[in-house]
Order: sequence, then C-alpha cells, then structure tokens
Amino acid sequence: MNLARHHGGGIIVITFIIALLLTIVPLPDWARYARPDWVGLVLIYWCLALPDRVGVSTGWFSGLLVDLVTGTILGQHALSLTIVAYITLRLHQRIRLFPLLQQAFTVMVLLILHQLLALWISRIIGRPGAPWYFWTPSLLGLALWPAVYFLLRNIRHRFRVR
Repeated sequence: MNLARHHGGGIIVITFIIALLLTIVPLPDWARYARPDWVGLVLIYWCLALPDRVGVSTGWFSGLLVDLVTGTILGQHALSLTIVAYITLRLHQRIRLFPLLQQAFTVMVLLILHQLLALWISRIIGRPGAPWYFWTPSLLGLALWPAVYFLLRNIRHRFRVR
C-alpha cells in the first residue's frame, strides 16, 4: 500500500468537524435561516478536489451527523447530501474546469438541491412549508464559495492532502 496516497485524511475529517461545529453555533433568531450550509460546502469542495477519497459514503455519514447534531429526522440530510455528493462526483471533471464564478453558481444549484430534498422530506411528514427566506443558505453558499474554495485549497496544499 502506498502511504503517500492516503496522506492527510485527518485534515479532511477536521474540516468536516469544523463545518459541523459552525452548523450548531448558536445564532440569534433573526439569523437562524441565514446560516450557510457549511457541511454541504465542505463536502462539495472535497468531492471536487479528491473524488477518489471523498464520495457518496462521506456524504451519507456527514449527513447523518448533521441530522444528529441539528435534531432533524434521521436520514433527512443524509439522503440529500448523498445525492449532492453523487452529482458532484459525476460532474467533478467538468465543474473543476469552470471559472470560479461559474463554480459558485453550480455550488448554489447543488445547495438548492440539498434544501429542496430536505424540504420535500419535511413536507412528507406534515411540517408546514418554508418561508421565503428559507433559501438564503444557498445564496450565502454562492457568495462564500470563493472564500471556502481558497481556504480549503490552501489547507490541502499546506498539509499535502492527497
């Protein structure tokens, strides 16, 4: 086994832990819906950067952790993040070639898909519809993607994550 190929797995896990912590940081009521989808952003980045190491199972596991820490239905975020990871992996070679602005819009579409799936599951169990500001995390993901991309890319290069 080539150990150099699997270098930096701990860094990937740490970035997901930080994303989970940012997901549960208490915010005032008025800012509750303005929380970016940190786990979704980190998952999309790692699926684009290292598609052979971060994939559908990582999306499923990170989604289960989001379900556990946020108190949502077990499997709601797991299903949606698994689908987001699958689509990202299927299109990763194309998305990586896009300019950063076009990547940001693609990430926004993936985050909207994540929210749509979560909303669909909530509606199936009888929860009321979402208000208009339900979509702000996807728009914030669009705005934050360049910063997340450069931050995680610098971390990946600094710690030689391969």
